[in-house]
Amino acid sequence: MNTPVLETGRLILRKFTERDMEALFLILKDKEVNRFLPWYPVKNMEETKKFYEEKYVSKYAQPQGYAYAICLKEDNFPIGYIKVDMEEHHDFGYGLRKEFWHKGIVTEAGKAVAGQVKKDGLPYITATYDRNNPRSGNVMQKIGMIYRYSYEEYWQPKNFLVVFRMYQLNFSRNNDFVYKKYWNESGNHFIERL
Repeated sequence: MNTPVLETGRLILRKFTERDMEALFLILKDKEVNRFLPWYPVKNMEETKKFYEEKYVSKYAQPQGYAYAICLKEDNFPIGYIKVDMEEHHDFGYGLRKEFWHKGIVTEAGKAVAGQVKKDGLPYITATYDRNNPRSGNVMQKIGMIYRYSYEEYWQPKNFLVVFRMYQLNFSRNNDFVYKKYWNESGNHFIERL
């Protein structure tokens, strides 16, 4: 199976390849795009290639992996990424070059990826965002995810305290199931009235 190509009205979601390093560099170097992500912006192509090998090559070697380049159909050039991890949390994450923000691109890609992982039998996906980044939460809501709880964590490698909001989308019949690992690991967790 391993990362099937997905198409939507405007987008092609496909694997990153070694030919995409320039596109990946444009996504990963931007301070604003990477402000709320768990890594620092890359400085050069060497760091971009290292990121590609660590984050993508290893995922593509797994029997089941969802780590996509978000490409516009017109040129098939990556402008962002979207992924679902295969670890227990099934973390859903994304990033998009800022000149493509506010066009519904991540929502469109997110619905396609959520549909694929549901079809492939994943029971749920989770996603977290820094509550200072509410637009990320808007994307989660638009693809059908539901707010479950908030928790504090020292964010690594950036090492500062963040309040994360955890959203979840269940695909099984058990709509009440909540992934509690972040709640249990955090000394300060709570439910906000959003």
